[in-house]
Amino acid sequence: MPALKTTDHFGEIIWLGQVGDRDAGLRSTLTQSLSLDFAGPAGETHGGLTRPSCSRVSSQYERGTEIRNVRQLSIVSEEELSAIADEMGVARLDPSWFGASVVLRGIPDFSHIPPSSRLQNDAGTTLTIDMQNRPCHLPVAEIKVDHPNEAKGFKAAAWGRRGVTAWVEREGQLSVGDQLRLHIPDQRAWLAQS
Repeated sequence: MPALKTTDHFGEIIWLGQVGDRDAGLRSTLTQSLSLDFAGPAGETHGGLTRPSCSRVSSQYERGTEIRNVRQLSIVSEEELSAIADEMGVARLDPSWFGASVVLRGIPDFSHIPPSSRLQNDAGTTLTIDMQNRPCHLPVAEIKVDHPNEAKGFKAAAWGRRGVTAWVEREGQLSVGDQLRLHIPDQRAWLAQS
């Protein structure tokens, strides 16, 4: 039996974006397709086979240590963006403000899909989920441009709804309108949770 279980859950890609220069800002630029190789989306600032470690893994590595890049893409769900916007009291949140790579519609409780799940399109292009992307302060500066008063509520509203990070397992193309099928690890939940 395979270690990954095919589900009946599909997410439709409704938005794609790229961050060309992280030093210039977090905002991603809208695109209709992404060409993916093993280093991530071509021309994406978050791409690369490796990356310097950051605060997310500070209990494992000294900051700046070269590690495998499992954060090549940031994937969020339309449904969760809408819930964050509602809680913040704004009509809509633009995915570009988060530096998002992919926005999906249709997979429930998206930010909580298990790590090591796969998202695969009909052509076989495959993304492996690393883990939930915790809310951070970086999008707040981008949100403030359009919603200066409401931006401070972002982190609380986005907790548990910020999407996931992923890396390219099989190269290929993603396009707006593609359906990504969810495959999840076939294992029980870990019992030693603390």
